[in-house]
Amino acid sequence: MARAPKKKQKNNFFKFIKWFWILFLTGLLSVVLIFLAASWDWFGELPTFERLENPQTNLATEIISSDGETLGKYYLDDNRTPIPFEELPKNLVDALVATEDARYFEHSGVDARGTLRAFAYLGSKGGASTISQQLAKQLFTGTAARGWGRYTQKIKEWVIATRLERQYTKEEIIAMYFNIYDFGNNADGIRSAAKIYFTKEPKDLNVSESAMLVGMFKNSSLYNPRPKRNPEGTKNRRDVVLAQMAKYEFISEKVKDSLQKLPLGLRYSPESHSDGLGTYFRMHLQSFLNQWISKNPKPALKGERDKWNIYLDGLKVYTTVDSRMQQNAEDAVQEHMKNLQAEFFKQNTPERNKTAPFLDINTKEINSIMERGMKVSDRWRKMKKLGKSEKEIRASFKEPTPMVVFDWNSEGNEKDTIMTPLDSIRYYKSFLRTAMMSMEPQTGHVKAWVGGLNYKHFQYDNVIQGARQAGSTFKPFVYAAAIDQLRLSPCETLYDDEYCIEAGKHGNQEAWCPKNSDGKYTLKNMSLKTALAGSVNTVTAQLMDKVGPKPVVAMAKNMGISRDIPEVPSIALGTADVNVYEMVGAFGTFANEGVYVKPVLVTRIEDKNGTVLYEYVPETRDVMSKDVAYAMVDLMQGVVQSGSGGRLRHSYAKNNAVYKEVVTGYPYNLTNPIAGKTGTTQKNSDGWFMGMVPNLVTGVWVGGEERATHFNRTAYGQGASMALPIWGLYMVKNYANKELDISDGNFKKPSGMSIELDCSKFQDDKKDSTSPEEDDLDDLDF
Repeated sequence: MARAPKKKQKNNFFKFIKWFWILFLTGLLSVVLIFLAASWDWFGELPTFERLENPQTNLATEIISSDGETLGKYYLDDNRTPIPFEELPKNLVDALVATEDARYFEHSGVDARGTLRAFAYLGSKGGASTISQQLAKQLFTGTAARGWGRYTQKIKEWVIATRLERQYTKEEIIAMYFNIYDFGNNADGIRSAAKIYFTKEPKDLNVSESAMLVGMFKNSSLYNPRPKRNPEGTKNRRDVVLAQMAKYEFISEKVKDSLQKLPLGLRYSPESHSDGLGTYFRMHLQSFLNQWISKNPKPALKGERDKWNIYLDGLKVYTTVDSRMQQNAEDAVQEHMKNLQAEFFKQNTPERNKTAPFLDINTKEINSIMERGMKVSDRWRKMKKLGKSEKEIRASFKEPTPMVVFDWNSEGNEKDTIMTPLDSIRYYKSFLRTAMMSMEPQTGHVKAWVGGLNYKHFQYDNVIQGARQAGSTFKPFVYAAAIDQLRLSPCETLYDDEYCIEAGKHGNQEAWCPKNSDGKYTLKNMSLKTALAGSVNTVTAQLMDKVGPKPVVAMAKNMGISRDIPEVPSIALGTADVNVYEMVGAFGTFANEGVYVKPVLVTRIEDKNGTVLYEYVPETRDVMSKDVAYAMVDLMQGVVQSGSGGRLRHSYAKNNAVYKEVVTGYPYNLTNPIAGKTGTTQKNSDGWFMGMVPNLVTGVWVGGEERATHFNRTAYGQGASMALPIWGLYMVKNYANKELDISDGNFKKPSGMSIELDCSKFQDDKKDSTSPEEDDLDDLDF
């Protein structure tokens, strides 16, 4: 009787063992069935093999400079540019692994230990999501569901994570995770995040910066480092990441302690379409890309778009612009235009000019300008679209309104103010505008492009959208046609006296008798070189008469000027409208030994996988012989040696009031060979300077939006004062950077030159040259 309990105990033990195995196998089978069910899409569709191979993410198109820098991006919602694992610094990867998944390199997508711990402690001691699962969620399952849906979603993430592990290497998964995450503030992916928060490439991030960015994985909306968001919370989160790195021995305790004492070191630089380097260039480039897209369909898979999308497809656009030269150009424009504008405001106070900022027009003409300004404004267009009556719209232009306006003297060039929209139109019309483009003449590569003062406030691109009278910068086309047709030497002389082309000749309806800009005549023979240096109109008129307007127009057209130019003698003085883009291309013909090369913006376009979609083919044509081109260069070197461009060389006018006020950066002390031409139009409405060295041609224009916005005195309003200083500043900055390799040597002279350049052989012109030591304030260049 005493042994019965032992048998009962034995039966209980076997029963326990039996139920243990039943429960264990049932649980194991359940897990297997759950995973099978998930893989059979019972809990919702899972990504196909093709989608795993090519995850669909919106990628920004990247604009890359010729020196390998990112100029900007095109994107709608996702400012994302993926980078490979090799470009991630080790400290960034260490921070991620230490904080998010310490056993990442040991599991196959699901961390069993972490999962059991999460179940056992109901998630109170950390979640079970691995980096692979988090990537699966980001790529394929999206925002976390609630209730039962979250459990099925979690199961799907497990399945996808294991598939990702089979499809990709550990390193590729980490790179994908960094590339997919939204760090806030348009910082989509680690490349954008490093740029926006620290103005760096990811490979240059230090340990503290890496820890901050990894800390944002917890919640980038909450841990936002911007000053008015949550910098303290972000710093605390960064310190947690540093502690995790020390815990897993990626850094020492000593390093952790020292780094935790440091501030975040944020260098926040938002990326937007209206900020950053080369904004006008980027906007023009967009139109180029849209044209290319319309002619080049995308080889799309079934169900995909049949056109490339610059905001979503992650194209890489390799441009000709050099980021260093672009920065130099923008800095030069900013320095001079701020200075020039201050003087313009000083001369156009209500006390000095009752019609400011306009000159030489009456009230009716001013009202016409303001009326036109209203009707082309965004306010008018938007209110018209909303169905507002014209009376309501006009009334709104007279109501004081809070607004942010451009201001040279405020931080960020913006100030908050209250004014009527009508007053704001007049306010913006008081600003002088500018355009600048720089090009390598041998290749046509555009190296710098500045279309205005500030893209956010002045969106009209004066490089290519604007066209203004060329003034004396058109004269080289006349000289080139005459030398080409008549084989004249720069040393040939013509008599400087009033000269008329009679009515009925060369298409003239009336006699054309242009005067010199100062109304004076030397009444002696003058060489072509001296005449061009001094912009002597009578000599230009004689050349036009000798060669005729038709060859001059043909010459300009062959050199890339596409706008209509009337075949009449008066075009010799620059009455035709041209833009900076075409003028730079045209002057490049002189520097490139007579061969015109169309300006180039893009060298190639690649898709996100590096497949080349486009490569440019140069557009060139022979326009003139090498001898004629070099003779023109020789002529224009005289402009800088002894004419209105002489202030690039001399330094004797440092104390002159005009130089102090508007010739920004003077003296430039440039001693290398330079060819150029200034230009000024009637009433100082437009100031031009075209400048060349052997491997760089640059054009600059300055003027008001309205021709009535101009200086009253030519000393201030001529091209040598308004436009030349930008060129001088730009070139001084370029020469300071030897890596740019800007030529400081001579222009290439053809062997066996057939046009005589030695003026000592021409007796008539031995004593008429203007001394480069003379003050050139009154060297007008109409």
